[in-house]
Amino acid sequence: MDFDEVADRLYGMVPEEFTSARDALAKEVKAAGDAALAKRIKALRKPTVVAWAVNRTARERSEELERLLDLGRRLRDAWRAQDADALAEAGRERTPLVARLVRSVREEAEAAGHPLAPAADLEIEQTLDAAVVDEDAAEQVRLGRLTRPLSYSGFTPAPVVRPAPEPAARAKPAPPAPKAGHDEAERERREAERERRIKELEDALAETERAAREAERGRADWAAERTEAEREHERRTAKVETLTAKLARAKEKLKSAEHRLEVVRREEANAERAARSARRRADQARAALDEARSGPPQ
Repeated sequence: MDFDEVADRLYGMVPEEFTSARDALAKEVKAAGDAALAKRIKALRKPTVVAWAVNRTARERSEELERLLDLGRRLRDAWRAQDADALAEAGRERTPLVARLVRSVREEAEAAGHPLAPAADLEIEQTLDAAVVDEDAAEQVRLGRLTRPLSYSGFTPAPVVRPAPEPAARAKPAPPAPKAGHDEAERERREAERERRIKELEDALAETERAAREAERGRADWAAERTEAEREHERRTAKVETLTAKLARAKEKLKSAEHRLEVVRREEANAERAARSARRRADQARAALDEARSGPPQ
């Protein structure tokens, strides 16, 4: 048994089966004499429900996923080549591909009996986006062994902005009058100030959007944890209710057994008294008979 084989088997299971199966496999491997492999298996982390759903999709819909990962390769190549046309084309393909895969992940989870919460869409989308722009993330998604959703906080390739073409040569205008030159300089100053202000606002917007994405990722992480905790709570509550019902039935049976024991003990005591009385009467009758037999005839 090798590590990749074990990992593929475990991450193909539904989350609630993962821990017991992992521990059993680690125990089996250790008993077979491979303590190092057993330790690696034991260290494997249980996936969240969203991570499991993406893993399942990587296995069940690998061709669909590969189309997105191929797009990611083309996007990264276009960015390295600063090919604006290729970047624009990849950007147009990216949104519908990601949207289709988000739906596929939901469908796979539902088919396996684990429908996802609405908040899961953001985590799925962030995971797929990370796979598009980051080569390492793409490999993690392809392997289907995620333990948590992915996110990418680095630089995202965007279309290259090409400079506008130079306008066609025109007839050389007459030299401006002094006032016109002053007005042109003032216009250029205002335009430069406007562009500086726009750049400041764009930077501020980018920062607030980045902070918002981070906050949303944190919220989504906790939402996933809450969903898992709620399911665990429901399972434990159902188990407690089952055990409580069994305990109530056991108490009724115990009460019935105690009543029966009390009746049996009482009747046994009555029977013992009756038996002693009968033995005494039998002893008296035997003594009278013996006396009659041993006495002289009348």
